[in-house]
Amino acid sequence: MGNMSTTKAWNSSSVTMFILLGFADHPELQAILFVTFLGIYLVTLAWNLALIFLIRSDTRLHTPMYFFLSNLSFIDICYSSTVAPKMLTDFFQEHKTISFLGCAAQFFFFVGLGLTECLLLTAMAYDRYAAITLPLLYTAIMSPGLRTCMVVGAYVGGFLSSLIQAGSIFRLHFCGPNIINHFFCDLPPVLALSCSDTFVSQVVNFLTVVTVGGTSLFLILISYSCTVAAVWKIRSVEGRRKAFNTCASHLMVVTLLFGTALFMYLRPSASYSLGRDKVVSVFYSLVIPMLNPLIYSLRNKDIKDTLWKVLGKKKIFF
Repeated sequence: MGNMSTTKAWNSSSVTMFILLGFADHPELQAILFVTFLGIYLVTLAWNLALIFLIRSDTRLHTPMYFFLSNLSFIDICYSSTVAPKMLTDFFQEHKTISFLGCAAQFFFFVGLGLTECLLLTAMAYDRYAAITLPLLYTAIMSPGLRTCMVVGAYVGGFLSSLIQAGSIFRLHFCGPNIINHFFCDLPPVLALSCSDTFVSQVVNFLTVVTVGGTSLFLILISYSCTVAAVWKIRSVEGRRKAFNTCASHLMVVTLLFGTALFMYLRPSASYSLGRDKVVSVFYSLVIPMLNPLIYSLRNKDIKDTLWKVLGKKKIFF
């Protein structure tokens, strides 16, 4: 009976195509926005791929912390790529359309990768906690098997949660209009087009964000509370500074991601502002994936040493 009702819901969706307005309300800025977003996307790809390459190329960086960091870079590449290519090509399209299933797929992967990143940042917080508070047992605790399970668990948890969210939204009745005043299929503008009662979908979204995002943030805060307490006990000023630098980079990334996500997805629907939300969406879908590798690499001596080593070899070679 449940399958029949689901099928009926899908079949009753008369909308088979959505139109993405993007930034069409600012025609005078199209060229500037295209160049800006293209530059951000290319920098995102370059920095994250470079970080993955540096970590893989230097055996000194084959540690749990850099294992998680390389996975974070991979997620950021995929996360940004769910939105940027479509958005950039739409600047040259007269009709900026996306199919119903394409919209559902974009939403599924975008949210899945975002929630996966939340869970991965939780694993990274635990890694720093183990490294600083239990240095003698760190290698044994963060074994290859455990860190692999943590990364796999982050992907499973993120995409399973995304599947629940996508299922609750795209089984609704969409009878028109089909114009999404956004540059990708994000939750608020898609829900606004539904002809059905969206209360259940909003509750499911709220519970998912609170369960995954809220729990992750809580565990991160607990981990860093214990870590900071342990750092203050370090007698060496240099050791304390190094520990704080590592934690500061991670906390900066956590603040950027969780701050924008909570602002976007835990508000009443009545408070949505399309213009403001587009700006915030650009920040968390394009800017944050670009900033993450910069935050980690510019404050990390090991990464900078490996970079200069690679650049030095290339200079000698040529």
